[in-house]
Amino acid sequence: MAPRFYPSHRFCHTAIAAFGIAFLACSFLPSHSATLALYNRCAVPVWPGIQPSAGKPILARGGFLLLPNQAYSIRLPSAWSGRVWGRQGCVFDSSGRGRCATGDCGGSLYCEGMGGTPPATLAEITLGSSSKTQDFYDVSLVDGYNLGISMRPFRGAGRCGAAGCVSDLNEVCPSGLAVRAGPGSKVVACKSACSAFGSPEYCCTGSFGSPQLCKPTEYSRLFKSACPRAYSYAFDDPTSILTCTGASYLVTFCPHR
Repeated sequence: MAPRFYPSHRFCHTAIAAFGIAFLACSFLPSHSATLALYNRCAVPVWPGIQPSAGKPILARGGFLLLPNQAYSIRLPSAWSGRVWGRQGCVFDSSGRGRCATGDCGGSLYCEGMGGTPPATLAEITLGSSSKTQDFYDVSLVDGYNLGISMRPFRGAGRCGAAGCVSDLNEVCPSGLAVRAGPGSKVVACKSACSAFGSPEYCCTGSFGSPQLCKPTEYSRLFKSACPRAYSYAFDDPTSILTCTGASYLVTFCPHR
């Protein structure tokens, strides 16, 4: 089902070879506005989900379809914060009801403020209150992994590094964390150890609820080794959270393709 578009959003149906081209191809929004561009490099459709933090506005009804090599750009309000993830294997009827094999948000095309069902790779961002204050952003595996995601700032000031998990963790996912579906029982997602086992040492809760007591485990080390630029567990190295000032951002699904 085609997404519903709003005047402040731009949709691009074009092949995009590099992250900068995404913004050029999508007709720039006003320079004082931060823009979030979502680009599908996967060989199959992806249904992005967008969940705002509490009190922040819902963007693009929280979900839509991106075909391979499509991009979709959204103007971000000042000081907006939230998360983006990719849903895969979705089937929706004409009313937008259905389900996704991974990242499902209440059985709807439009997430409307709901989060995705783990496991799902998350791109997270907190914008500064103006173009002169820092943004914070990261790619997180704390809720598990379903597909590769990269997040790059564009035309910002500061260190402005790339965050992401560009490896296919499904190929190396331990059997105890693997989620299988479809023909041949293919691994379609990889749970976090917290989600799989629920114990405090994996979830950093209870007596393990501090950075001093909740240390990396064999599972979070595996995630970190495969995706060193992603947040691998609740108290991961703070350098996994990146900063940039006055930037726009490109989130790419399946950046390894």
